[in-house]
Amino acid sequence: MIYSTDIVNLKTDILDKIGQKIIIKGSLGRNRSFEKEATIEKAYPNIFTVKYVEGDRNATYSYTDVLTRTVEVEVLEGDSYSPLIPPAPEVTKKRVKL
Repeated sequence: MIYSTDIVNLKTDILDKIGQKIIIKGSLGRNRSFEKEATIEKAYPNIFTVKYVEGDRNATYSYTDVLTRTVEVEVLEGDSYSPLIPPAPEVTKKRVKL
């Protein structure tokens, strides 16, 4: 479940990272995915815009896309990229005997 505080925290994180290089990963459906290098351009109340390095194109993403992991964002910090949102913890299901 996504809480409003999660969205507010993500917005402030993205506002702090305007101008930084990122890598965006996502799915295009049917076993196709993409991974592109971009720069965070602007942040708005519901979306943020990025400018891709290759092709000189812009794209928009919503904060819920990132929180639901529809797209993954990794931020350049020093020499390496680190995820904007930590990976989801593994959830193990317990079997119930009837």
